[in-house]
Amino acid sequence: METSTTYGLTHLAIAVRDVQRTLKFYSRVFGMKAMYQEEKMIQLTTPGNHDILVFEEKQDAPTGQTGGIAHFGFRLKKPADVEEIRKLIVEVGAEIIDSGEFVPGSPYIFFKDPDGYIVEVWYEVLTEGLAKEFGSPAS
Repeated sequence: METSTTYGLTHLAIAVRDVQRTLKFYSRVFGMKAMYQEEKMIQLTTPGNHDILVFEEKQDAPTGQTGGIAHFGFRLKKPADVEEIRKLIVEVGAEIIDSGEFVPGSPYIFFKDPDGYIVEVWYEVLTEGLAKEFGSPAS
């Protein structure tokens, strides 16, 4: 039974120094597309979903600093996709700060984006029930 009146978390707004640099980075690494853009703001959508990251160019705001939000993440479709993402991360010159497996079959990479935000990519081993709900194979 559906009890929520919302679609859940739909977007995050993040302060950056240069929206064009951010657009190039997230388009290259994650295949994100500009949904809406102004001079100092861009909304990027994630492929195949309705998730949005809003990047707002702010010269006077602290960017890349972790605090209440330590990182944000992108879930991989297949565990082997972690190597393709690793190549792209290295290609764009981002700093990988940690990688490995949370549990066998669940690889991850933490890296810093151009503004210093910590981003995670990982493959999550799902139970059969969750796999059906999210349209992924059960592990």
